[in-house]
Amino acid sequence: MNPLTDFLASELDRPVPPEVEQAGRVIASRLGGVAVLFYGSVLRTGDLTGLLDFYVLREGRSRSAVGRLLWPDVSYHEVNVGGRVVRAKVATMPLDTFARAAQGETLDTTVWARFVQPAALVWAKGASFRHRTIEAVADAAMTASRFAALHGPEHADAITFWRALFRATYAAELRVEAPGREDQILGYDQLRYKTLLPLAWREAGVDFEQHGDDLSPRLPEPKIIALASAWLRLERAGKRLNLARLMKAAFTFDGATRYAAWKIERHTGMQVMVTPFRERHPIMAAPGVLWQLWRHTVLR
Repeated sequence: MNPLTDFLASELDRPVPPEVEQAGRVIASRLGGVAVLFYGSVLRTGDLTGLLDFYVLREGRSRSAVGRLLWPDVSYHEVNVGGRVVRAKVATMPLDTFARAAQGETLDTTVWARFVQPAALVWAKGASFRHRTIEAVADAAMTASRFAALHGPEHADAITFWRALFRATYAAELRVEAPGREDQILGYDQLRYKTLLPLAWREAGVDFEQHGDDLSPRLPEPKIIALASAWLRLERAGKRLNLARLMKAAFTFDGATRYAAWKIERHTGMQVMVTPFRERHPIMAAPGVLWQLWRHTVLR
């Protein structure tokens, strides 16, 4: 263990509502998971009427050929916890793949950019899987911090470096984010991000000077060239990779109909009947649901 890993291990062990822990265990059992990470807006707000975000990590390889090429697999789950229905969107992938992505060894930014943000390790199947998951999250922080040094200015406070990183990843990932989204993320716990960056730089081998809140990374030219080349590869692949994942999700999102029905009712008040046909053929059923939604909106 080192100061960065200690810091993140303490954060990952944060208490969560019992409904979240129970839902994570149930979903892990359904999917054959060995560790469950909880992240996203509900982690920040605690609003259990919203949609929980989980990463379920499995041992071994992906169960499908498509999943091995375009991870993660995505599914929607409803779990009855003490008479209360908890809903979750779940990304599933092998722990080894998650670890490689966190280290920046894949043409992907999503794992390390997501898990440099706060998360909770709500369940792990033993100490070994817990340790491997924590180490992967620490690797994600180090990878993100290197690219923050690349994209940031010559010197600034930590928040400015993280802001530059998130803006760069949003542009590379084909994500439509509202202006200022990175400030919402960073505003949740600025002290946490200010503490994290120097810890991550030290473990990542990024030399820097610090004067109060002002940080100045000292990247030698060969390191700058290596990081810039790596970023160029990520940038070139990012939009195409995410588009391919969206296309995959359109055909393989397990529980897509129930997820869409819940979203529609939550945002419009219109109940959508989940029929066997709609469950089996969500794309074919979509035009009919959209017609219902249009009529509902007009009548309102």
